[in-house]
Amino acid sequence: MPPVVIRLSDTEDLRDVIHRAVEALSAGKVVAIPTETVYGLAASAFQPEAVKQVFAIKGRPTNAPLAIAVKSLEDAMDFVPDMSPVARRIARRSWPGPITIVHNVDHADSVVHRLDESVRAATIPNGTIGLRVPATELAQQILRLCAGPVVLTSANISGAEDPKTAQDVVDQLGDSVDLILDGGPCQFGKASTVVQVIGQQIKVLREGSVNLESVNRMANFVGLIVCTGNTCRSPMGEAIFKKLVAEKVGCSPDDLMENGIQIASAGIAAMPGSPAADQATQVMNQQGLEIGDHASQPITERTAQVADLILTMTNGHRQALISHWPMLEPRTKTLRADGGDISDPIGSPVEVYQACADQIEQSLRHWVDQVDWSQFGSQS
Repeated sequence: MPPVVIRLSDTEDLRDVIHRAVEALSAGKVVAIPTETVYGLAASAFQPEAVKQVFAIKGRPTNAPLAIAVKSLEDAMDFVPDMSPVARRIARRSWPGPITIVHNVDHADSVVHRLDESVRAATIPNGTIGLRVPATELAQQILRLCAGPVVLTSANISGAEDPKTAQDVVDQLGDSVDLILDGGPCQFGKASTVVQVIGQQIKVLREGSVNLESVNRMANFVGLIVCTGNTCRSPMGEAIFKKLVAEKVGCSPDDLMENGIQIASAGIAAMPGSPAADQATQVMNQQGLEIGDHASQPITERTAQVADLILTMTNGHRQALISHWPMLEPRTKTLRADGGDISDPIGSPVEVYQACADQIEQSLRHWVDQVDWSQFGSQS
């Protein structure tokens, strides 16, 4: 019997297609869905026979593990509660998107223990699990409505060309698939990049839609200093932060990027392109730090999203960020560890700016000591 192929462009109500796919998965069927990379074969991880059928359809060796697709980093953390900082950085900056992260899974609270033994063997044969968050809205909606996780692998004969269209799936797999959702050509037409994270180290097992250079950038540490206008406190904070971190990792502040570290500053209400205040520049020059080429920038969702640590000059700044972007709460701290404010010296004489800079440096030393810098540079 030929597979049921539903062309999404001809569908009046996408919700009906999504519900049909979810029902098929829940009933133990294998469904081919478009992702941003290639078409994938999906099966419910709660249906051991369906997972077994995926191997049979592809002619895939049973010792070649299947990835698990989830809808978010938070769901991935259910599988790997002790996910390493490097893996979290890559996930936060690439998901939803074309990267599969392979990570050790041995935590007692991992939801893998709820899976059937045969499914665990299919997805975690060597103590590691591959996790993927596909970016298409169709895949996201299906994952949101499924009762549990979904195994996902390319919808092709094992070793054959990646399926970029629904017709590719039909040509290779024929009637062995129960349902094929035709969403047109995939965005990338190339498999996801598979990245294994072991502690603080990364290894690209398969370079796909994302190249190695981009993966390495995603693994960088990003620190962000935030004030109001990004002309007084945060430019000084950025320069001091760079100096202190460079001392930790054994390089010059100018070489931090080459060592996988990026420090920046921004303002809650900054006008783009304004220079640092003259007094701030003078105080930093006295410390051998240069901020003469600083140009203010407002904080954006993207800037905030990629940051590992956001340090705000006041509690008001912190609350403003969290109220606008609640997901920032765990990563956003007041620069003063006691939650107090560092006052704005704007319009004050140089001596006030110097006192402000001293307070910023004292506060930053606390936060620099909280970060594990062993991944970076030549010393910790």
